[in-house]
Amino acid sequence: MTLALFDLDNTLLAGDSDHAWGDFLSRHGHVDREAYRLANDGFYADYRNGTLDIRAYCEFVFAVLAATDRVTLESWREAYLAECVEPMIQPRALELLAWHRDQGHRLVIITATNRFVTERIATRHGVSDLLATEPEQDEDGRFTGRLAGTPCFQDGKVQRLQAWLAEQGETLEGAWFYSDSRNDLPLLEVVTNPVVVDADEVLTGIASERGWPRISLRG
Repeated sequence: MTLALFDLDNTLLAGDSDHAWGDFLSRHGHVDREAYRLANDGFYADYRNGTLDIRAYCEFVFAVLAATDRVTLESWREAYLAECVEPMIQPRALELLAWHRDQGHRLVIITATNRFVTERIATRHGVSDLLATEPEQDEDGRFTGRLAGTPCFQDGKVQRLQAWLAEQGETLEGAWFYSDSRNDLPLLEVVTNPVVVDADEVLTGIASERGWPRISLRG
């Protein structure tokens, strides 16, 4: 089956779900407001510049998951989805997903943001296949604060996808991938149909040089 792969943040969504989660936690006093906001903004700047230390960022984000019981976390997440994610849902993104679905393609969201934050967002988009950075859980389902496996980021996104392809018996033949970020260049380079979406200036320049299609889902 032909795969249609989609980055999530600033591609399908008109914003960054990971950064918005940190803002939500700060704004509602679930963490130290000022210290957490400053750290969250710093990590996001590094991400946008292509210099993010993904393991340090995971340690930062997962500390909150580990320090909080699951019922409370899920309550926070429901409020976050309504307050922060719904306004980032893009009608054009939903139309693009529907077009690929109508072509008989298998839809996959592949994102560096962790599964706890993104699994409900993928469901909201009608996408059942999700590859995301995985926070480790113990046998009782409580988060440990550690990273499980390879983070789904930069080259790690390709590694995670290759493992998933082997498990699923799928290939990248004819595959599409949509992304906004220079961090996704490793995956854009290995698919048949790379498409750049509302991209940062670095990726926009690369797309122009290589003749990759550029689209916008905003508005």
